[in-house]
Amino acid sequence: MFLTILKSKIHRVCVTEANLDYIGSITIDEDLMDGAGIVAGEKVSVVDNTNGARLETYTIAGKRGSGCICMNGAAAHLIHPGDIVIIMSYALMTPEEAKTFKPQIIFPENNRI
Repeated sequence: MFLTILKSKIHRVCVTEANLDYIGSITIDEDLMDGAGIVAGEKVSVVDNTNGARLETYTIAGKRGSGCICMNGAAAHLIHPGDIVIIMSYALMTPEEAKTFKPQIIFPENNRI
């Protein structure tokens, strides 16, 4: 049996852009991705603290040091520039692995580590 466990979390960043015409995903400053241990193409949950919206998408690496958090495609209808979001990824692991696993969580200030 495998459990789905929190692997990575970027806690409370501000959405800087929204691009309705993009094919989908969330663009995240590569420094933030590295800090949280999230890789390009990884599935993430995005929770909007401002309006309560929740969605799943995949990541695209944004310009390093830019502080970019851009909602792309249909997600831009739910989450808007200025909203505060939490971005989380998960991993499958055995109950034994889960007992000792520690998620990689960052608490950025002004979208910077």
